[in-house]
Amino acid sequence: MRNYKLNSRFMTPAVLCSAFFVVGVASLAAANEPKIITFDVPGAGTGAGQGTLVDGINAEGAIVGWYVDGNNVTHGFLRTPVGTIITFDVPGSIATAGWAMNSEGEVAGNYNDGSGVNQGFLRTPQGNFTTFDVPGATGTVAYNVNAAGEISGIYGDASGAVVGFVRRKDGTIVEYSVGQVTFTGTFYALNPTGWLTGSCLDSSSLFHGYLRAPDGRITTFDAPGAGTGAGQGTQSGAINAEGTVAGNAVDANNAYHGFMRTADGEFTTFDAPGAGAGAGQGTMAYSVNLQGAIVGPFIDGSNVNHGFLRTPDATIITFDVPGAGTGAGQGTEPAGGNDAGTIAGDYIDNNGVAHGFLRK
Repeated sequence: MRNYKLNSRFMTPAVLCSAFFVVGVASLAAANEPKIITFDVPGAGTGAGQGTLVDGINAEGAIVGWYVDGNNVTHGFLRTPVGTIITFDVPGSIATAGWAMNSEGEVAGNYNDGSGVNQGFLRTPQGNFTTFDVPGATGTVAYNVNAAGEISGIYGDASGAVVGFVRRKDGTIVEYSVGQVTFTGTFYALNPTGWLTGSCLDSSSLFHGYLRAPDGRITTFDAPGAGTGAGQGTQSGAINAEGTVAGNAVDANNAYHGFMRTADGEFTTFDAPGAGAGAGQGTMAYSVNLQGAIVGPFIDGSNVNHGFLRTPDATIITFDVPGAGTGAGQGTEPAGGNDAGTIAGDYIDNNGVAHGFLRK
């Protein structure tokens, strides 16, 4: 469940009025034309499988993620709205990954402590770390943090089960299970009021989506067109402040289709133009903002990644970052977008190196 001119001149009075109109339209078009900015974290490796990977963007336009250096070691980073890049490692870790950032600038993620065990962390805007494990866990991953400072994620227990958790601001951890295996959606699955979405696997290894209310009530759901075989079904990955959910339906051919589910349970499914229909191909919805705009990647029939934006009026805009590779497994992969309409993600070039981007 995991993986953005015109010039016009006039010279004569005879065309003065129409020229003003043309200049005005051209200026407006130029102002509204999306701008793509690419970036690399200092120290990011330049070999295949290395580079800069983006996981999220907050309301202010700050970006969070992780990068792989030339020695294949993973480190966390954040990029401020003005473009300053800050790198970080949890003290004592051998690998650090930032997964999400809230509007306060707090970062949630996980790190490897050197014993092969993943643990969760919260990083303050001042650079201070709080680390934590779910009691009895064999590994903890913190995927989300909302504006209230609540963290959600998953952990493994001694029996091999995967269980969901919510860590409250005061450090209290609440565990919950849905089905045989419980996943939270990554990056954008915990909204400001504590509603959480994710997916679970049943005893037949079929995916179902779920909503968890702040009081712990859980509602499961299945998207129209979702397949009923092992590894198929409904994968829910994002929720906005109004309770609208976005995610993917995996059909009987193991192809992906995007869906949106409103707070009252109404579904809309969609496919990006050019999305492939083969196994592992299709449209994947990674985030939904307050206006209902949905962002994610789609994979074409040649297994190349591209970005898409589905606007609130259901228009789907596709895009590729300049420099994105055109081979299988390469291309553009948006991680998500914020309420201001800025999209962030990464792209893989023709050499297999990852780079960050934002599309304004």
